[in-house]
Amino acid sequence: MMLATRRLLFFLLAVAKNCDGFPMDPDYNEDAVNMITCAVIHDGCKYEDKSRCSQIEKCPAVYDSCFIAWQSVNGSDDIVKHQGCWTASHTSKCSTAECKQDPMIGALNFCCCNSDFCNTNYTVFFGSTTAPEGLKPVEPEEPDSVRDTVLYSLVPIAVLVCIIIGIFFMWRCYYKDRFGHEQLPTIDPELSTPPSPQPLKPVQLIELRAHGRFGEVYKGTMITEAVAVKIFPMKEKVSWMMEQDIYKLPHMKHDNVLRFIAAEKRDDKLWLISQFHDLGSLSDYLKGHKLSWLDMLKIGESMAKGLAYLHDDIPVTGHSEAKPSIAHRDFKSKNVLLKSDLTACIADFGLALKFDAGKSAGEIHGLVGTRRYMAPEVLEGAICFNRDAFLRIDMYACGLVLWELVSRCSAAEGQIDNYQLPFEEEVGTHPTLEDMQEYVVLKKCRPTIKETWLRHSGLEVMINTIEECWDQDAEARVSANCVHERLIALSRLTNVSPVIFSPSEEIPYQISSISA
Repeated sequence: MMLATRRLLFFLLAVAKNCDGFPMDPDYNEDAVNMITCAVIHDGCKYEDKSRCSQIEKCPAVYDSCFIAWQSVNGSDDIVKHQGCWTASHTSKCSTAECKQDPMIGALNFCCCNSDFCNTNYTVFFGSTTAPEGLKPVEPEEPDSVRDTVLYSLVPIAVLVCIIIGIFFMWRCYYKDRFGHEQLPTIDPELSTPPSPQPLKPVQLIELRAHGRFGEVYKGTMITEAVAVKIFPMKEKVSWMMEQDIYKLPHMKHDNVLRFIAAEKRDDKLWLISQFHDLGSLSDYLKGHKLSWLDMLKIGESMAKGLAYLHDDIPVTGHSEAKPSIAHRDFKSKNVLLKSDLTACIADFGLALKFDAGKSAGEIHGLVGTRRYMAPEVLEGAICFNRDAFLRIDMYACGLVLWELVSRCSAAEGQIDNYQLPFEEEVGTHPTLEDMQEYVVLKKCRPTIKETWLRHSGLEVMINTIEECWDQDAEARVSANCVHERLIALSRLTNVSPVIFSPSEEIPYQISSISA
């Protein structure tokens, strides 16, 4: 092996030396002879088998032969090391039209010939032939421009990439400083079943209870417990992930927040399993029931308590983790569920935002939620992307839900109208974004307040609270804690005289739409 390597180096040095060319006879006439055409391999070829770089070229007239040098590998495979033009003035070995060579075990093989293209093929025959000493294979010199081309191409690209990365990190730093909230991940995370508060048990679906843009809600059973199963299509995986991430935050077990049980992937569907409440949503309940004064206060107070708990943050205490402040961003009567005792619990966190102090903000889309419950600043596209702004958006929607409660309360004199959604009388059941912008932003209108409501001392306080919730000026809106305290105070009043009524017949339960 050492002998082969030394012979290879010796031959390549000879080739390099011969590339300088022989001194030409000053009386030599280049046009007086025929130029030979050979296969030529230029310097700079990066392949081990350099025949992949071979080109056909006419040799300068001083060269009258072609040559090829190769190395045998494993006794059978040949690797071409060099091809080019040659001068046969020092040897008679190049006088044949074919390139023939004796085998040389473990060394560099060489042959030369004097016909066009003759070094593209070679023949090995037995005998002892070595590369003639002193012969210098020559090929036309050509500048090695490959390396320069690569350098000139890569350096500007590398500089440009560095600039782009620098701009990106500067933008990220600016974005962190400007916005102090965090949206739950909107990336496409790996699909897996997250840890559940309790081991998953077999679930049997019984009845479809609701459907909407995010999926379907079924009543089901898990062993002996009634459960609600919200089934998302695969395209809504982000909402499924975001909702369970909210439920898994520290301190999310609260009487007025829907109890989460488990989340899992089944076939091509995504399941979210939670506690089942037979009365359904507040919106569905109000369609078939009137409310007494005390029932209205119980629902309103427990709903405000749940919203206040979401909005509040809980600092780290001892071994307990901190709970971030949470904005619901799709608060409406469809997303408030009623327990059997008429206390409320808040559900559906598919659009929720959490706010961790000192953490960066994710990508925020301000125009989300249900159109008829959108605050003026959302409809106008004038949101300040900070924690307080998003909590005030929830409070605007809370005012509309409280109005729904009052509209079905029997405490005031007069006839109780059939249940209607906020603004349903003005913009119908399926308002466009333009409808809501015109009515809420431009005209600054709100759902109708009846005079009979204001003649009831308790309802008058309730109406004042509602108007402070849906104030056009977001900064003037009251907090959920304030609403909760006022409703507690109202429930303690003894000088209000609720009107006694006979409850209407209950309307049979019907499948409803999630997105009111």
